[in-house]
Amino acid sequence: MKQGLWKTVLLGLAAFLASAAGAAAQYDYIDIRNPSLKKIPIAIPNFRVSPQDSLLSVQSSDQTAEYLDFTGYFKILDRGMFLMDPNQPETERASIKFQNWTTIGAELLITGNIQAQGDLIDMELRLFDPFKGEMLLGKRYKGWKKDMPRMIRRFCGEIIFLLTGNWGVFDSKIAFVSTGTGNKEIFTCEFDGSRPQQITRFKSITLSPAWGMNGRWIAYTSYAKGQPDLYIRDLSGNRGTILSKKGLNTTPAWVPGQFKLAATLSFTGDQEIYLLTGDGKIINQLTKSWGIDTSPTWSPDGRRMAFVSDRSGNPQIYVTDIGSGKAQRLTFEGKYNTQPNWSPRGDKICYSSIEGGEINIHVMDVNTRQSARLTYGAGKNESPVWAPDGSMIAFSSTREKGISRIYVMTAYGTDQRRLVLMDGAQSMPSWSPSSTGN
Repeated sequence: MKQGLWKTVLLGLAAFLASAAGAAAQYDYIDIRNPSLKKIPIAIPNFRVSPQDSLLSVQSSDQTAEYLDFTGYFKILDRGMFLMDPNQPETERASIKFQNWTTIGAELLITGNIQAQGDLIDMELRLFDPFKGEMLLGKRYKGWKKDMPRMIRRFCGEIIFLLTGNWGVFDSKIAFVSTGTGNKEIFTCEFDGSRPQQITRFKSITLSPAWGMNGRWIAYTSYAKGQPDLYIRDLSGNRGTILSKKGLNTTPAWVPGQFKLAATLSFTGDQEIYLLTGDGKIINQLTKSWGIDTSPTWSPDGRRMAFVSDRSGNPQIYVTDIGSGKAQRLTFEGKYNTQPNWSPRGDKICYSSIEGGEINIHVMDVNTRQSARLTYGAGKNESPVWAPDGSMIAFSSTREKGISRIYVMTAYGTDQRRLVLMDGAQSMPSWSPSSTGN
């Protein structure tokens, strides 16, 4: 009973809801489709806590700032600019001197109040518009101290949902391949690169992780038994299966919202893409052509599939309509275009391309066929994957001393930065769906 009572719960403060909902309806701060997006100046003073928990005040407010800064939407204002007494944090609307915040250019303000009792905390967080003097969002969370990052991520997700209509990336994970153990194994980390965890321990070559079923299932290829077999695994338990047909069993891609996936198999002697059940049984063959067909990726509605084929002589990206089976070539610029990944919004596909001896990340509008290059002159940039809300792209790059690392950038190529720093090399990122708001 105690565990159920104090399991992290997400409670909206009833007194906040009416005013916050009314204010929120008036705002449309962020258009994540806008390539010239202006970052919103936001002030996050230290949260109010009891004197004996002063460290908790700094930790919680700093973590909120770090999470929001990660999105690329906000300009976090330096606390040295604040026109307030840091020993008397403002939390209630009536006590906030909004002019102090507008004077320093803050367009948004976050305040917090934390009450701690042993290992338990009660946290109230609020989002204000200083220019209108209105509260846009108010939430209350209760749980263990160790769950504080989860509470803050939830509140940050509420902010992103309020301002964009999407839940953001805060409850998502990234899977990737790392050689830090001396072998290629699958690891996962939080959306911001924190808490890396080893998933496979084959002491072999393991490749191409792919998330499915709301981040509960994962598929990948491993040479653990001597040949490239396809593993389909439930991360929440011991369930799973291994597809071990003759030849290649690789490049898995889950059908959105379904317990099905596509994968490249070569048991006939030719590399083709097949549709499989989540138990690894073949449903039907999706591609039929001379040459190599591989690297499938699905449109959000599951009606179309992009893939790589050398049927024209060089690796290029094609899109096939699942209903008719008709395939059309998507890329024509460059002789080597691979690793497509379909945006969760359905309008774009990111991919890697070789031009002038360089490997870089490109994005193409599926409807207009117009493409844009996102990386320039910074090592080999490969394996791009979209964040679950379409706002960011993770990819691997050798820009740092020639060693492959996982990086992230906005959907328009800005704010490129390394995600994780571990032993060995990291590659082949795969971004999970977000569980928030589902």
